[in-house]
Amino acid sequence: MHTFIKTLVVAGIAIGGAAQASQITFETASSTAGPQVSANDYRSVVNAAFAADSIPKSTAVALYDNLSNQNVFGGSAMDIAFRSTIAFGVAPGQAGTWDLRAGVDFGNGGAVFLDGLALGYKSNDMWWAGSYADTTQSFQFPSVAIGAGNHQLQLFGLEHCCDGPQQAQFNINGTGFTTFGSNDGLTAAVPEPETYALMLAGLAAIGATTRRRRAGKAA
Repeated sequence: MHTFIKTLVVAGIAIGGAAQASQITFETASSTAGPQVSANDYRSVVNAAFAADSIPKSTAVALYDNLSNQNVFGGSAMDIAFRSTIAFGVAPGQAGTWDLRAGVDFGNGGAVFLDGLALGYKSNDMWWAGSYADTTQSFQFPSVAIGAGNHQLQLFGLEHCCDGPQQAQFNINGTGFTTFGSNDGLTAAVPEPETYALMLAGLAAIGATTRRRRAGKAA
């Protein structure tokens, strides 16, 4: 019961606070899959790799920079499926035309999705080597319309060898590129109304249980 109360309190703080932060989850699993023929295929194959792996790895990271299986998990440099999720909120003043880009090391290609819709994919050997100059070696999506509210950016990739660092950035209305992270100036994604309802229902249940226990002791 105490754990549930703590969860609700923490969630309430997250909802009520004004944190300027993207929430990033970086995940890896084992996969020997090769290049795919569509963005949806990349997503399906990567998700299948996570379902099949008995010990997939997942962690929250503060900054989407210098991320690799080796750097984050101390894992293998070969035969890796990558799945990264960036949840972020956009304030009304930040809505408009965004540029999105990601430097990756996906030897067998990968795909990028925004709010569940494919932005694009590449099936060639991608190795950005810290530079966005060669557009064949990174994901670059200029002039993406992004409105106010909650959003989710996901990257799916397949690497045979040899697991180099990754980075993901955004550029709002031509103001310059910023790396997604805990101090990127974006608002934290706000829970949907259904989440508020569940929290209130949970608090009501806790209150009712507490009253019953007190009544029982009094009797």
